[in-house]
Formats: sequence, structure tokens, C-alpha cells
Amino acid sequence: MNINLTLIGQSLTFIAFILFTMKFVWPLLINVMQAREQRISEGLLAAERADKDLELAQAKATAEIKQAKQQAAEIVEQANKRSSQIIEEAKEQARAEGDRIKAQAEAEVARQVSQAREELRSKVAVLAIAGAEKVLGESIDASKHNSMLDKLAAEL
Repeated sequence: MNINLTLIGQSLTFIAFILFTMKFVWPLLINVMQAREQRISEGLLAAERADKDLELAQAKATAEIKQAKQQAAEIVEQANKRSSQIIEEAKEQARAEGDRIKAQAEAEVARQVSQAREELRSKVAVLAIAGAEKVLGESIDASKHNSMLDKLAAEL
């Protein structure tokens, strides 16, 4: 009987221990495990959200880089167009300046030619009078024959 009574005492103690553990210890352990499970699931959700945010940020950064490259290409293209335009304007100004200088030079040449002709006419008139004096052997009065000399100079 001792074995049976001991066995019953141990069984009752074991049942009391199990009831005590079920009533006081297990709820605490279950609460701790549930809290840990919840933190783990929240951490996993946060990690998934972070992955999605990272993907979105990478996509956005890629789009912004692409847009920036496109804008840079447009700016370079505009700069090239503007430089071509400036070069064409400079060429046009140079042509206009060249034409103006050429016109001034032509006018100066025409003026000098006209001046040289007038000088030649006056010299030819003097030479004609000197030649006529030698041929005639007399002095020719330039004031008397001025109209004739002017006509002769105009013909030359």
C-alpha cells in the first residue's frame, strides 16, 4: 500500500503542479510567446514594406535620372543650336562689315580715280598749251582761250 499511497500522493502533487502551471505559468509564457510572435510578424511586415519602399525609391531615382539625362540632352541641343545661331549671326555681321568696307574702298578708289583724272586733265591742258606755244612759237594766253582749254580737257 505504501507504493500505492505514494503513487497517489505523487500523482496528486503532479496534478496540482500541472494545474498551478496551467493557471499561473502557462498564461505568462503564452503571452510572452504571442507578443514575440506579434513583434516578429510586425518586423516581417516592416521589412516587406521597406523592400517595397526601396523598390519604389529605386524606380523613382531611375526615372529622375532618366529625366535629368533627357533635360541635359535638351540643354546641350539648345546650346548647340544657339552656338550655330551665334556663328551665323557673326558670319552675317562679318559679311555686312566686309561689304561696307568694300563699298568704302570702292568709293575711295573712285574718288582717287576722279581726282587723278582731274589732275591729268589739268596737266594735259598745261602740256597742250606748252606744245601749242612751241608749235606756234608764240605765247598763248590761257585766260583768253580758257573755254577752248576746258573743252579740250573734257574731251581728254
